[in-house]
Amino acid sequence: MSKEKGYVSFVLHAHLPFIHHPESEDYLEEQWLYEAISETYIPLLTNFKKLEEEKVDFRITMSLTPPLLNMLDNKLLQERYIKYLNTHIELAEKEIERTKDNKDLNKLAHYYYDRYSSDLHIFKDIYKCNLISGFKHFQDIGVLEIITCGATHGYFPILYVNENTVKAQIAVGVQTYEKYFGKKPRGIWLPECGYVPEADKYLKEFGIEYIITESHGILYANPTPIYGTFAPIVSEGGIIAFGRDIESSRQVWSSINGYPGDFNYREFYRDIGYDAPYDYIKPYIACNGARVHTGIKYYRITGKDSNKDYYNLQWAEDSVEKQAGHFFDSREKQISHLAPLMANPPIILCPYDAELFGHWWYEGPNWLYILFKKIYYDKCSYKLITPGEYIDKYPLMQVSTPCRSSWGANGYSEVWLNHTNDYVHRHLHIAGDRMVELCHVFPNEKKELVRKALNQCARELLLAQSSDWLFIITNGTMVDYAKKRIKDHIGRFTKLYNDIFNNKIDEDFLNDICEKDCIFPDIDYMIYY
Repeated sequence: MSKEKGYVSFVLHAHLPFIHHPESEDYLEEQWLYEAISETYIPLLTNFKKLEEEKVDFRITMSLTPPLLNMLDNKLLQERYIKYLNTHIELAEKEIERTKDNKDLNKLAHYYYDRYSSDLHIFKDIYKCNLISGFKHFQDIGVLEIITCGATHGYFPILYVNENTVKAQIAVGVQTYEKYFGKKPRGIWLPECGYVPEADKYLKEFGIEYIITESHGILYANPTPIYGTFAPIVSEGGIIAFGRDIESSRQVWSSINGYPGDFNYREFYRDIGYDAPYDYIKPYIACNGARVHTGIKYYRITGKDSNKDYYNLQWAEDSVEKQAGHFFDSREKQISHLAPLMANPPIILCPYDAELFGHWWYEGPNWLYILFKKIYYDKCSYKLITPGEYIDKYPLMQVSTPCRSSWGANGYSEVWLNHTNDYVHRHLHIAGDRMVELCHVFPNEKKELVRKALNQCARELLLAQSSDWLFIITNGTMVDYAKKRIKDHIGRFTKLYNDIFNNKIDEDFLNDICEKDCIFPDIDYMIYY
């Protein structure tokens, strides 16, 4: 038997909405992917590689969502990422010259030049532009458990008005995973951790064993779980649910008293895109001349006021060490307290947005690396584990159904359904009903052109359902873009729907949107049947 008193399970949710504009390079939103690759995905892969080479046995779980996988696999986006890196290398080179009279800034300019040059080498030469193969390698050697997500991160607690739309989100999520990883996923990160019991039967149908839920999804489950979030529960429908641990999440996640707020860490909001002379920085900011982030940031958080000190790489490293130690000790205390009270060893589930590590909290990937080494080498009473491994070790659990919940503000659905975005849902519901109708009127269509249009209808509906657009509208960032995307996808869907019924498919229109919205190349519209 295992000697561990308990386990810690890190789950990183790697997700971005599908953004692909072959018609123009002027969409700033496309940079979300490039920033995430440079600041989150490459640093994580690099640290996993270091741990592997140092023979450190670690465990981590990541959801790689279907839109993200489709973008990472997209040739145009791969080429544009290389172009993005070359532009940043050029800018960093100019910065080395511009800052030559300031020793501290010049050191940082050299650092960014090296960092972006290294990204280019890793992306092109090591991974041959295929980061998915990098993640697959760590899954294959048993240290990374990759799980799936809804096809386009559609929010189940609202979509389930038409259950076929939830079924399709799950089906396409599972199919996408199988395409890239050659096996079925065991777990799913429910989009926005949005749980409804009605989804259980579809999760079961497509072979999903476990889900990740928000804390109160477990705490308010029925009947009340004896061990709270420290043990998984299994619903009547046979789906196992793991709930987020509140204490460990707050230590990492909170911007007020969490680790990322440490004064030695890099300040996200101070960037040369805003600070450098306008004529100098103009070629490196938005095409319309608006100042935006470039990724080159010279300041540390310092304090609440606007007078920031220069970022010091060594000081940041010192804080990483200190905080990895703090997290390590906190879990030791937590597990020592819980273990005697429980039938099975407790599991502390730590789910986060992957982009927190590196993009928002620049030092985050290094913090994970140091922490994982500590857990491996230092004396402690717990080990890292994945949810799948935990289920295999401790298959007996309480039967209890999680409550309807999400990890959005205030815990339910108001982020995705409020006065700023409520107008969207009737269009999503009508399109969902129409998609089901198309399947019944044109089952297993044989005519190639009609079938192509039906499959594109499925893509447009899925893209319109992305919870990201609703979230962006609520948050008031990039609102015009989010509204445009909803309008475009619903508009394209509706035109195709009418064209199919009128037997007048506009081939030029269809080919154009097939090129733009080229997600899920192997989709079969009959999943909505």
